[in-house]
Amino acid sequence: MASSVGLALCGEALVVRGGSRLLATSTSSSDGDSLFTYDCSTAQKKTQEQEQKGEDGQPGDKGSDTILASTFSKSGSYFALTDDSKRLILFRTKPWQCLSVRTVVRRCTALTFTASEEKVLVADKSGDVYSFSVPEPHGGGKLELGHLSMLLDVAVSPDDRFVLTADRDEKIRVSWATAPHSIESFCLGHTEFVSRIFVVPDHPELLLSSSGDRTLRLWEYRSGRELHCCHLSGLQEPAEPWSDQRFAASRIAYWPREQCVALLCDRLPVVFLFQLDTARRQLVHRQQLSFQHRVWDAAFEESRGLWVLQDCQEAPLVLCRPVDGHWQSDGDSAEVERLSAVLRGNWAMLEGSAGTDGGFSSLYKATCDNMTTYLKRKEERLQQQLERKRRRDPPPGHNGPAKRAKAGEEPQGCSS
Repeated sequence: MASSVGLALCGEALVVRGGSRLLATSTSSSDGDSLFTYDCSTAQKKTQEQEQKGEDGQPGDKGSDTILASTFSKSGSYFALTDDSKRLILFRTKPWQCLSVRTVVRRCTALTFTASEEKVLVADKSGDVYSFSVPEPHGGGKLELGHLSMLLDVAVSPDDRFVLTADRDEKIRVSWATAPHSIESFCLGHTEFVSRIFVVPDHPELLLSSSGDRTLRLWEYRSGRELHCCHLSGLQEPAEPWSDQRFAASRIAYWPREQCVALLCDRLPVVFLFQLDTARRQLVHRQQLSFQHRVWDAAFEESRGLWVLQDCQEAPLVLCRPVDGHWQSDGDSAEVERLSAVLRGNWAMLEGSAGTDGGFSSLYKATCDNMTTYLKRKEERLQQQLERKRRRDPPPGHNGPAKRAKAGEEPQGCSS
């Protein structure tokens, strides 16, 4: 499940979202004055009939307008988002313009554009994936495929042949796009929900996945073969205050220029950096970037490096670059200061969403130890039985209440 605070980059277009609002600008100083904002609370509302009865025929409920997921198309020409009021909103980005507001059946958890940019696919909490046309921005949705479990992410292969879906039941499914009922493979190995999946664009046969089991895995997804698994628990410093916490890997970002993978973890002030070694088909841990504040999101810009959005009003954006093979923050960048000033001027939209954690903590499955519960209850029953027996049959010599005397007979030891 996506956090209500997010960062997205495509080319020089940068989008920051928080609560019901998004803010779009450019990382280039030449376009520094261009600023586009949109508030979902002012978007087209459902009709009264839709509010009373949902698209699936069930009683509807009014959402909070909070943005749940968003993404750019491959070329950056389009941007789409879904919100808590069950709407899919499509934008053109050059220049920025809202093209349509469409209703989805259920609240969505993730979305992606096809490589051809003909469709946008949305995955929802019930386990279904619907497709919506981009050239016909007001067209209705079409059911493509379904899971029995909540979907947490959806992706497509660079040639649009396969749709990949990740769910709460530890599965990654690879389906044929033209016939989604035909399953190419399953990628099985995670022991908790699969939070993110990412098809490597310059190595389209490879897939990255992250999970609530604190692992980052590399797959050859058409065969379902796991190539490598990185356990984050083995990379943590023991002195870190969060080293013994349960956390989920929540965001995967990739930089083709250096074949660098950045991995964020839910609510933690760190970013793990890996090198994708395609020759050996493995991931190599390179560095751990630590911050003073919780990291909300991060994304790579091809020409600069890694932009990090953090929970700090004074310095909401940090730009990290590789210097002699070591990543470090570029604290003197004029572009960072310019963009940070824009966010400080709109801090209310981020601050109001600061308490949300994306909902990952609620996705862990509750453990059930029936034997321990049974033995505890059995011990309680035995203790109760012993207590009742003591009250009913006092031990010899116990000064309990005297037996009731027979009629006309005085108890022994009583004077006449």
